[in-house]
Amino acid sequence: MWDTRIIEDNPQQLLTSLQQRGISVADLTSLNERIAERRTTISKIERLNAERNRVAAGAGNTPTDRQMNARGVREQARHLKAQLAELDAIIDTTVLGLPNRPHESVPAGDSAKDNLVVRTWSTPTAFTFEPKDHIDIGRDLGIIDIPAGVRLAGTGFPCLTGLGARLNRAVINFMLDLHCRNGFLEVAPPFVANRDCFFGTGQMPKFENELYWTEQGQFGLVPTAEVPLTNLHRGEILSESDLPRKFTAYTPCWRREAGSYGKDTKGLIRVHQFDKVELVKYTTREASYSELESLADEAEEVLRQLGIPHRRVLLCAGDLGFSAAKTYDVEAWIPSQSCFREISSCSNCEDFQSRRMKLRCRRSNGKVEYVHTLNGSGLAAGRTVVAILENYQNADGSVRVPEVLLPYMDGVTEVRPR
Repeated sequence: MWDTRIIEDNPQQLLTSLQQRGISVADLTSLNERIAERRTTISKIERLNAERNRVAAGAGNTPTDRQMNARGVREQARHLKAQLAELDAIIDTTVLGLPNRPHESVPAGDSAKDNLVVRTWSTPTAFTFEPKDHIDIGRDLGIIDIPAGVRLAGTGFPCLTGLGARLNRAVINFMLDLHCRNGFLEVAPPFVANRDCFFGTGQMPKFENELYWTEQGQFGLVPTAEVPLTNLHRGEILSESDLPRKFTAYTPCWRREAGSYGKDTKGLIRVHQFDKVELVKYTTREASYSELESLADEAEEVLRQLGIPHRRVLLCAGDLGFSAAKTYDVEAWIPSQSCFREISSCSNCEDFQSRRMKLRCRRSNGKVEYVHTLNGSGLAAGRTVVAILENYQNADGSVRVPEVLLPYMDGVTEVRPR
């Protein structure tokens, strides 16, 4: 959520920042007009309050005059307060629909084609045979059962069986152990969250229809553990000495993926339910961008240890998520598609989320200010399984298990057809 002082005191900065995010000049002009009208209304109310005090003092007036004047002032004040409440509602609704402003280092651009490759690790896997995609590999090995998922829940709900389920669990446990060794506190949060949590991280109210809700609408299934982890200390004032705070959690994640029809809907790339290990940080504003670099390093470390070729990409302004000021995507090499595909997004939201959830810290000088929040996938388990199956496949259809996962596979070094 934007600091309203920036909106009121520097509307041109708001306009310049949000035009990069596709917000129209007309929308911002209307917002600025409402803000100016609000200031005028507040001034009128203040003048009426002063007038009421003068009337109450009764200098030079009869009791009847004072009574009539007081009634007129009250009526005017009531009308202006109703007008102010209406303006506040319009402004609040508009501001809550505005995305975060891009950091100055974010490149201009409208879509993924304008993103910048920051660095690449390793070279794409070379095969002496035509590599299969993960759908065919999983079907032939009997470890991915797409039809079973359709029967159980519908499209977008894949079913892993046997060593497929085991590999998925191994990936999750490996990632959690790695992040905990690197100083993240593991949390086992609820897999549902209340509406205040979704408001705090920015899914509400703009993206309410993309979530799965319980029948009464009190709770939503988490689309990512970012929601519970970022809200862990909602409404609290932390000590600067406690920062940075680093959390990691495994959760299943649910997303409606509106508008994704026809896009990777047959495998594990784009689904309605998937497993993910999430990383979240709270930090001070001075440290947040160095913490973003280390957060992306943490996500990449998973792929380096797995031996998966990957790259880091800086998203342009038009490709940023709603709450993000700056985002790095980490993309894994997918041989069957001959391209890199997103496997993690690491974002600095600055104080955009903490303002919504009133998450603050007390600095060493006694000043209280909003913390900066960061989040990233560390990683999405299903897409990691895809990368393993495709990069570690053999000509005979089997798949080698990456060395770092062997302690989690109970002696299984290779997945072979049953």
